[in-house]
Amino acid sequence: MNLSQLFELSLRGRRDSPALESGDQRFTFGELAARAAKMAHLLRQRGLQPGDRLCVYLANCVEVIDLYLACVQLGVIYVPINILYRDREISHIVADAEPKAVVSRQVLDKAVLQGALLWRPDELVAEAAKFPGHFPAEPLEGDTPAAIVYTSGTTGAAKGAVLTHNNFLVNAVNLLACWQITDKDRLLLPLPLFHVHGLGNGLHCWLASGCLLRLLERFDHQRAVEEFLDFEPTVFFAVPTIYVRLLMAPQEAARRIGSRMRLFVSGSAPLPPQIFEDFQIRFGHAILERYGMTETLMNTSNPYVGERRPATVGIPLPGVSLRVCDPNGKDLPPQVSGELYVRGPNVFAGYWRNREATAAAFQEGWFRTGDMGFRSADGYYTIEGRKSDLIICGGFNVYPREIEDFLEQQPQVAEAAVVGVADPVKGEVPVAYLVARGPINLEALAQECRRHLASFKMPRSFIVVERLPRNALGKVQKHLLVPDPAQAERKVFRS
Repeated sequence: MNLSQLFELSLRGRRDSPALESGDQRFTFGELAARAAKMAHLLRQRGLQPGDRLCVYLANCVEVIDLYLACVQLGVIYVPINILYRDREISHIVADAEPKAVVSRQVLDKAVLQGALLWRPDELVAEAAKFPGHFPAEPLEGDTPAAIVYTSGTTGAAKGAVLTHNNFLVNAVNLLACWQITDKDRLLLPLPLFHVHGLGNGLHCWLASGCLLRLLERFDHQRAVEEFLDFEPTVFFAVPTIYVRLLMAPQEAARRIGSRMRLFVSGSAPLPPQIFEDFQIRFGHAILERYGMTETLMNTSNPYVGERRPATVGIPLPGVSLRVCDPNGKDLPPQVSGELYVRGPNVFAGYWRNREATAAAFQEGWFRTGDMGFRSADGYYTIEGRKSDLIICGGFNVYPREIEDFLEQQPQVAEAAVVGVADPVKGEVPVAYLVARGPINLEALAQECRRHLASFKMPRSFIVVERLPRNALGKVQKHLLVPDPAQAERKVFRS
């Protein structure tokens, strides 16, 4: 089976059912199927063949869906580009993927396009209108590449993860089964479709289930309550920063939203336990946290029926195997921290045209995630942070997330990020960046840390900043944090 065949369950099987709300536009599944077919005809006329790449540099809109479905039918490899990227990042992706064209509403310099054509989405839709509303999809195998999604590149140049039809198929079927998503649901999606969270979870679960989707261009916290009360969703996919914003909703609005909801899901970044607890009190729902990556889509999930354990990402999804390994790749027992290895049909086919990086990422068929964590005795996994974020202080391993979770439980602290800074005696020491809720007493905060944290976990300094640098999915970009930023309140403590 390929994605076109899976999507036919809705695009043909539910052709008269309401499918999509995007801004003031409304579409049935049949209307979307016709739009995609027309676009596929046009792309083929413009010379795109199976295996060619098409870059799409657009914010969330129906044209993104048109182009994605057309690529799936044609066997063209879809390459989404983060809409926040600028010339340097776009140029790298275009040079690496070598697409025939880039679809964008923005003006892109010839040096960025590097010979690729620039196509405007409005012009494509207008020209596609003359073609038939049916397209005979290519008979693709499940192992055919469907998309190349580039990693965030926080530790170097972004790499293109090749995701196959089978990767996406398995992911969608797993989530529909484990989260009980059906055509009776109403999905509110604020996540960008250039990321696997929005594309692989949001778009695919919608098309596979036949539910009604309201697609937002982006999450606007000032309109969030209005969107919820107007659309009355039953399912919501988001990232932790969005849940932080939702906690600002008035109590009565939160109660009304919670009374209509069935499932709140969080991913793409760690969900602080304090947010989990506050949200459950305010909205009456335990957020379901799960764990995935660009290279693997979804790996684990807290159960839909059963205990949703805060600070954990649950258990492996069907068909997915996880191990916790030491630096030599040997299995570690429960409660012992190590690197997570993943194997299963969800794991990508490798990095685009990068054999060296692909070979380094796998060990005897297992993908080395670079994430550190441990497994409980009853099988729940906890992610402690990236291997590259690990701080070794005086020979002791320090996982920033533990300190961050503690700091965010303090009433004065809204957000926290902990990084390692070189130290001539201890090798590295933790430093905490804080976004305060208001006036903050750093001396009192330091005393609280001393009472509850081991001495080697005690932040050497606290740095108060207005905001933490984040990418489009809400992940803190720790590589942009520097030890002593200008105009930041800084307090040093000796541990």
